[in-house]
Amino acid sequence: MINFSYMKADDVAAASREAAGNRSAKFIAGGTNLLDLMKENVSRPSRLIDITRLPLNKIESTKDGGLRLGALVTNADTAYHPEVEKRYPLLSKAILAGASPQLRNMATDGGNLLQRTRCYYFYDVGTPCNKREPGSGCPAIPGFNRMHAILGASEQCIATHPSDMCVALAALAAVVCVTGKNGDRQIAFADFHRLPSDMPEIDTNLQPDEIITAIDLPAKGFAEHYCYLKVRDRASYAFALVSVAAALELDGDQITDARLALGGVAHKPWRDSEAEAMLRGKPATAENFEQAAQAVLRGARGYGHNDFKIPLAKQAIVRALQQAVENGGFVSAPSAHSD
Repeated sequence: MINFSYMKADDVAAASREAAGNRSAKFIAGGTNLLDLMKENVSRPSRLIDITRLPLNKIESTKDGGLRLGALVTNADTAYHPEVEKRYPLLSKAILAGASPQLRNMATDGGNLLQRTRCYYFYDVGTPCNKREPGSGCPAIPGFNRMHAILGASEQCIATHPSDMCVALAALAAVVCVTGKNGDRQIAFADFHRLPSDMPEIDTNLQPDEIITAIDLPAKGFAEHYCYLKVRDRASYAFALVSVAAALELDGDQITDARLALGGVAHKPWRDSEAEAMLRGKPATAENFEQAAQAVLRGARGYGHNDFKIPLAKQAIVRALQQAVENGGFVSAPSAHSD
């Protein structure tokens, strides 16, 4: 039994005050990941702050032509919102590629950003894990690491971020709006999640008292040429071995803008601005796509069981970019790899 206190917040400021000074307090809304972690004894919050009453459940246009997703809008309502489907289909497809309909009906947009890794060792409290117990070790590095990171990992942790939604948000250059005791601030999506370095227990750059209030999408949604490609072991309800969010802006066969983000390969959604720059101003050809893929994977490292992810990711990037040219939408590709 985990002993914890519980309160319902009536406004954002009250929720932030409740969390300030208590690093083991947790906000709860849909609870689709937090309750699992509590049941497995991985997370033991001393206080739950219920934020479901907060007025953060709307999707609204912004003054700069973008769209604001309230933190408490469910993943399902976001994916099926007419403006999201029309202007940001990459995001809609990525959300629908994740979890099950039941989970998407409960999970919130803010919570999606905060879900924790599905590393087996993180969930198994009978094993060491630097992410769960800093300084205890990382058995995934010499162990069974088929699902683990090939980019941006450290000697402390090789866990991956599990979200599909976040891969699309990274490619779209979304902005995370937060509120804390020091007021409001906006965090570029690329800076929201952290690589593990020597503190893998911390997933984001949020302060303990800060609460996510919204996610802002820029005006440019790449609605004409996009693809979300997800390679997984089953046709549905499985986390990505590798996923790719690709978005292009084309003038004829010339690439005028490009976005490329990967999931399932790092501790955070992995976006490579240098590889995107390589594509701009060039024809949309397989050769240029392969060069961009090589650039994204230039620093990749496998740990044995996950070595296959490096060539798999290269192939997935090329295929996603080709599908984006053809406006491929969503592609679900089963893994051909077996251990």
